[in-house]
Amino acid sequence: MTTDAWEHVHTALVGWWRRIRPQQADSVDAELAQSRDRALTAHREDDTAAESELIADWQDRLAELLGENRALADELRRLVEQDITPHAHHEHVHHDSGNRTRTQETHVEASGSAEVFVAGRDQHIHKS
Repeated sequence: MTTDAWEHVHTALVGWWRRIRPQQADSVDAELAQSRDRALTAHREDDTAAESELIADWQDRLAELLGENRALADELRRLVEQDITPHAHHEHVHHDSGNRTRTQETHVEASGSAEVFVAGRDQHIHKS
């Protein structure tokens, strides 16, 4: 909610909600905007507890929706995998002794005989 990807994620989520529960889409749109404002404030104040609470609130809301209609699970999974995750950039800023350090979270999945190489900086791979 505090990254540049917000607009894309917001549009994808509201569009999905409009398809599955059109009568709730406008209120979800407004609630997401309010959540973003609260998340930005919490982020500026380095209030990780408030940010975590917002995330938990939306996770609970989605879980409740899935509890009411399990058929939505596959559609939500596709939304997250195809429309949200590729655009979501998870970056956390830490303040330690006056220095700002960043931690970037990356999610990677491989199947079959795939190989995955992930590095936060330089990466040199030598295969024979």
